[in-house]
Amino acid sequence: MPIHDWVRVDAGTFHFFHQRWISSLCDTLNTGGLPDGYFAMAEQIIGGPVPDVVALQTSTLRKSPQRSNRAVPLTTRPRARIVQEAEMERYAGKADRIIVKHARGQVIALIEIISPGNKGSRHALRAFVEKMAALLDQGIHLLVIDLFPPSVRDPQGIHQAIWEQVTDEPFELPADKKLTTVAYSAGAVKVAYVDPVAVGDLLPDMPLFLEPGLHVPVALEATYQATWNVFPEELRELLLPSPA
Repeated sequence: MPIHDWVRVDAGTFHFFHQRWISSLCDTLNTGGLPDGYFAMAEQIIGGPVPDVVALQTSTLRKSPQRSNRAVPLTTRPRARIVQEAEMERYAGKADRIIVKHARGQVIALIEIISPGNKGSRHALRAFVEKMAALLDQGIHLLVIDLFPPSVRDPQGIHQAIWEQVTDEPFELPADKKLTTVAYSAGAVKVAYVDPVAVGDLLPDMPLFLEPGLHVPVALEATYQATWNVFPEELRELLLPSPA
């Protein structure tokens, strides 16, 4: 199902789709998408902006995820149009910091689907990108999906806004791909796997890292399509091209 032009509808309509998509992603991850001992839950508060999907590892995990065929060792890089490494780490990362934990396990990774509110003001965007950078510093891996075009507050998209909190390495979106899917590996060297997309494209499957060298693929396209298939027809009509 090609990506729709979500600027054509109000924030409430996207929020409704967004909620259903989150459920589909969680269901996919929890029914074979994650190794044994890992599970995903929606809207778990871990401080700051609320993430959409959190991948959790139970405190009683006994099986190494490497033993599961659901997790992919990083013998080759995940497919991505652009790969960036932050070669210089901030020394603040050497300081002691609070380990963020869930009542039933340690937070390993999160998935965030950007909503208009995340970029609705300079304050909202600043709070969001600073929290994403802080999570990376804490070793929490991220998968960020932004189906909205850049604004005056993030002229090169959400990845550039997050990445400049991590490193001075520049980034520029391709002229024909102004939407963003990006996975971050939060190891000693932060690595970003960026796949820019556009309205009308199919969503790529993206890696969700469980460890710096281990990831699971996240079926963005399949879950987006499953969500679209049960979206109310009256709302779908607002996003379909007008008949010629």
